[in-house]
Amino acid sequence: MRLVLIGLVAGLFSSLFGVGGGIVIVPLLILAAGFAPREATATSLGAIVITAVAGVTLYALRGKVDLSYALLVGIPAVFGAVVGTAFQQRLSGRALTIAFAALLAGLGVWLIVG
Repeated sequence: MRLVLIGLVAGLFSSLFGVGGGIVIVPLLILAAGFAPREATATSLGAIVITAVAGVTLYALRGKVDLSYALLVGIPAVFGAVVGTAFQQRLSGRALTIAFAALLAGLGVWLIVG
């Protein structure tokens, strides 16, 4: 049941703000479902595929998707994901959690101040 609720929350936030995987699913899988950081990240990436397809389909039906920009961002993101996955495997679970928390805090401050 917890995983279903995590999915509902992630879907809501991903459609509202374009976030869901890293910012919602990973912390909830770690804190509410007891996942280890690596497993939470991998599970989140799998869930993002499903969420992204649903979201982009609905936005595309409303004419809100510029495919050329999506490809311009998405193709390099694939390479970044490969490098990030390789780098993540070299970090301890604790270091990964601290780095992730620092990233979220930094982005939050940047959004508020910027």
